[in-house]
Amino acid sequence: MNRFKFTIDKNSNTLKFQQLVDAIIDSISQNTLKQGDMLPSVNQIMKESQLSRDTVFKAYAELKKRGVVESVPNRGYFVTKSSTKVFLFLDTFKAYKEVLYGSFLNHLPKNISVDLHFHHYNINVFDKIITESLGKYSKFIIMNFDHKKVPGIIDRIPKNQLLIIDWKIHSSENQSVIYQNFGDSVFNCFQHNLEKIKKYNEFIFFYPNFTYHPKIAIEYFEKFCIENRLKYSVIYDIEKFKIEKGGLYFLVSDRTLANFLDQCSEKGFEPGREVGVISYNETPMKKYVKNGITVISTDFKLMGEKAAEFVVSGKPIQFEVPTILKVRSSV
Repeated sequence: MNRFKFTIDKNSNTLKFQQLVDAIIDSISQNTLKQGDMLPSVNQIMKESQLSRDTVFKAYAELKKRGVVESVPNRGYFVTKSSTKVFLFLDTFKAYKEVLYGSFLNHLPKNISVDLHFHHYNINVFDKIITESLGKYSKFIIMNFDHKKVPGIIDRIPKNQLLIIDWKIHSSENQSVIYQNFGDSVFNCFQHNLEKIKKYNEFIFFYPNFTYHPKIAIEYFEKFCIENRLKYSVIYDIEKFKIEKGGLYFLVSDRTLANFLDQCSEKGFEPGREVGVISYNETPMKKYVKNGITVISTDFKLMGEKAAEFVVSGKPIQFEVPTILKVRSSV
């Protein structure tokens, strides 16, 4: 007796054939349908769900394309391999997150599907989406953020299904995590490039009040400056962000980088000459802007690759992705 039942959601914005594809993938992920099981016939799906023949054929063709099912002449459609459905929860979608996402997808087999969501640092959204997703996915890949309710929410996810990425905050020793180091790594990147930094009169860290960048970076920035006896300052108010000749600016937001470049244009400053800039997080365009913007960044391609490795292998992982400083003409 076939265990798969499908009901169309007439109020959904998702196309009908895609609803059927998603429902079958979900059933395989949850072992309701297993390798070798026969899918309902096209006629049965048409009758039970009031779908057209073309819609059902389109859904089955998509599943064949993904390698999830195969058709046997005069017999029907069968599940050919197990399928994994992954829940990917990012904070926001920026250029470097696109690199991470692309790398993650590129390293996954075709029988693994990914649903992408964003929480935008909103704890109510974070809670609601995770709560509604429990039991529907084989793996949960989540970017945590600094909020006291986060640990209680992610603790509801089975440990073997959960991977925390990018920021190690609110993770425990028995949870899988692939992360970047916002403290020691920042200090070491600066230390290895001390002579270039010392060319400037002052090292200025602009940490705007709208950023969610980990504050530990401020602590290690100050530690570096103090240990090397450098003149430094930390700016929080955007109204006080006025670039001056001889200053080297450390920026953790691309919005502030645009502001910096606007001020350079207005004042006739050339990055790397009158002023310097180090931007956080590599993006595909920064190597070309103003002959190259110096960046301090983790390897988001590697982060995506390692996250895919966790999904495929199912093995626990604790991995720190290296952070490096790529020197370009802006310092």
